[in-house]
Amino acid sequence: MTSWAQLTSSQVGSWDRGVPVVLPVGAVEQHGPHLPLITDAAIAEHFRQQLDSELSEDVLTLPTIVVGYSAIHQGFRGTLSVRHSTLLDQLTDIAESALTDGFHNLIFLNTNGGNEGVVQVALEELGARWPGRRIVRTTWWRIALDALKGISDTGPGGVGHACELETSLMLLIEPELVDLAAAPPRANQPAFTWDSGDLLRSSPVTLYRSSADVAETGVFGEPRTASLAKGKAISEVVTAQLVALVRSLREAPTSASS
Repeated sequence: MTSWAQLTSSQVGSWDRGVPVVLPVGAVEQHGPHLPLITDAAIAEHFRQQLDSELSEDVLTLPTIVVGYSAIHQGFRGTLSVRHSTLLDQLTDIAESALTDGFHNLIFLNTNGGNEGVVQVALEELGARWPGRRIVRTTWWRIALDALKGISDTGPGGVGHACELETSLMLLIEPELVDLAAAPPRANQPAFTWDSGDLLRSSPVTLYRSSADVAETGVFGEPRTASLAKGKAISEVVTAQLVALVRSLREAPTSASS
């Protein structure tokens, strides 16, 4: 058992302080007509459980932050969002609880694009306040970027939100909550030639557009090519990279004092 919340106080107290602590960060927001609002949080929880299963006593996983920053999607019913400042406080307060308890390695595992800026600020603030500790952030799609490009077959602009990749993952994680028949065709188009990035292909310039501005369906990309087989492949490659990240921190010496 490596879930922080399921341990007793004395069990946490006896844990090796060099063991990496992972804080998953999700969201509850619209994911088109075919995916549930909890998609990002479900993906975060899935990879938390995968790390628990794969690494046993070489990782500690904190409870998933379920609601994140999702204001970009508030044109759609059901979306929940907290302010940047609220999310930042939650991230830093939870992380500092683990750091104050003496743990040397902390990983933010983010599954929602809207959280990215806040998670980066949390990383920088904690890094400055806790010299000698290792604070790391990643997302499930960035840590396995090359492998995911090989799995995706929808091309540039085909992956972004409620897309082929997220839909495939949800067919693995919560298939009963997916209505693939309701998945809409790709409708997103770049507003400018330089605004052509997607989940796997970064753009040199960022243009703010609400989810509704990108597509009336709330979907960025092509979800109709999603499959359970792709979901399994995505889970495997992302889990492998997350496991490698945790192990690299676990095995590296640290100068932090307990």
